[in-house]
Amino acid sequence: MKYNSLGLDPTKTNDIANDLNVLLANFQTYYQNLRGVHWNIKGKRFFDLHIKFEELYTDANLKVDMVAERILTLGVTPLHTFEDYTAASKVPVGKNVSQDELAVRLIVDSLTELLKIERKILDKSNEANDEGTNSMMSDFITEQEKTVWMLKAWLNETV
Repeated sequence: MKYNSLGLDPTKTNDIANDLNVLLANFQTYYQNLRGVHWNIKGKRFFDLHIKFEELYTDANLKVDMVAERILTLGVTPLHTFEDYTAASKVPVGKNVSQDELAVRLIVDSLTELLKIERKILDKSNEANDEGTNSMMSDFITEQEKTVWMLKAWLNETV
């Protein structure tokens, strides 16, 4: 078997990079959702949620860059057009969401989709011995599970 300069099977890393492109598209939709709820939130919880949503979109923006750079590291071009993002995204799109519980629900639903994609990538990267992607997915999953737990607690729901 021939390995690439990272010591990985190029067929497997290509497949992982394609899945990372799907994750990238979904992260971009999630990021836009967060910007939208940050801008449009109204009501008595405005101040707390406005700050929280900014924290979340700042983190999502960093993760978008990390995913794109990992795709490049694996030798593939990251998706970078809205057309590509829309075609590949499964994260629900939130339009004109201004009510607090609907905004938090949108974020939970978005993170749930991201977690599904990340777990699929984690399985593949583990099987391919791709520690770089594996580590990234593990870190993302750990953070997002905690965020889902906290947001579900805010909604007075259990995980």
